Amino acid sequence: MSAARATDMNFMAPAVVRTIQSRSLVIGLVFAAISAVGAFAHPNEFFRAYLIGYMDWLGITLGALAFLMVRHVTGGTWGMVIQRIQIAAMRCLPLMIVLFIPILFGLPNLYIWARPLDTVADPHLREHLQDITQTYLNPHGFILRAIFYFAVWYVLIHFLSKWSAELDHPPLRDTSARSKQLSAPGLVLYALTIGFATIDWMMSITPGWISTMYPLVILIGELMAAMAFCIVIERILSRYEPMATMLKPNFAHDHGKWTLAFVMVWAYFSFSQLLIMWAGNLPEEITYYFRRFHGGWWTVGIFLVLFQFAVPFAILLSRSLKRNIGRLAWLAAWILVVRWVDLYYMVEPNYSETFLLTWLDVVVAVAIGGLWLAFFCRNLASRPLLAAYDMQAQKVLEPVHGGH
Repeated sequence: MSAARATDMNFMAPAVVRTIQSRSLVIGLVFAAISAVGAFAHPNEFFRAYLIGYMDWLGITLGALAFLMVRHVTGGTWGMVIQRIQIAAMRCLPLMIVLFIPILFGLPNLYIWARPLDTVADPHLREHLQDITQTYLNPHGFILRAIFYFAVWYVLIHFLSKWSAELDHPPLRDTSARSKQLSAPGLVLYALTIGFATIDWMMSITPGWISTMYPLVILIGELMAAMAFCIVIERILSRYEPMATMLKPNFAHDHGKWTLAFVMVWAYFSFSQLLIMWAGNLPEEITYYFRRFHGGWWTVGIFLVLFQFAVPFAILLSRSLKRNIGRLAWLAAWILVVRWVDLYYMVEPNYSETFLLTWLDVVVAVAIGGLWLAFFCRNLASRPLLAAYDMQAQKVLEPVHGGH
């Protein structure tokens, strides 16, 4: 296929994207209104549900950024067909910055270190909190560090998005070297910032408990969710041009292999965390799993072992399934659902000794998801689905029009 033919093609997203945008916005606003009622009626339950939902959709946002940087570092045409999907997802960060504000209002509801020390009944915990709140865990430091995390992510997203947009205009060129130079250190910055953000926003719910594997579980979960989300979106778009031309079975196969890799690494990190704490058998460490092995929470753990690892792992071993975007998309959608269950399992047992699932857990996640998806569709529709003046775009389209 000639470069002229590629640049003459219409790569804009189909009209269905705008339809999804409007419907998602309505759903998000309706469920947000219901969530607001729940916030006044049940503030503790609301903020816990909000933290779970927020981390779920933030994970897709940042996971898309991380996976885009992985693609820039490793190269390959397999990532071109989902690159603009990833960029549209990571460009939702401004929305996530705004949606972070309710968490600041809920600090005393979520974190024991944000409450007056005289309200802490356990004298040992109170003494521990007195030391740690002076040096690290306090509202002022929490906010300043959050600003730093968002600033780092925003800078990475800004330049990668800006450089990609430049490829929508002539001349035809290859800017992969520039993107690679930013992405290599960017991956290190992403790992460090999401690690410390995880400590601040999730692990500090129980300030006496520490796990070096916990941030890695969150990190790989974000990559897994982002990949699953891209698969679902490319399946929807594959019914229409230009994705119907762009998406080929070997690309879907590659995306399935990445999903399989993330599923296995998530299981490895999760099991490693359990094994280390089981072997150490230290009172300050085993509290995390002791709570989750009792009160009905063990059923959620078994559910995750089966349906976030065992079943997806067995299914993704099939080469034919990975090359069938329709069946692969159904599995990806399931992974997105189970990812929310995983975050729910990480957060909720810290507050409830027995299994507890409230209507707010579901409603708030749908509210945030509706708003996020509307913002995502807006981003996706604002740019072509393929950068026509990128050298890599020619490689994506050439086999199709060359008859291969």
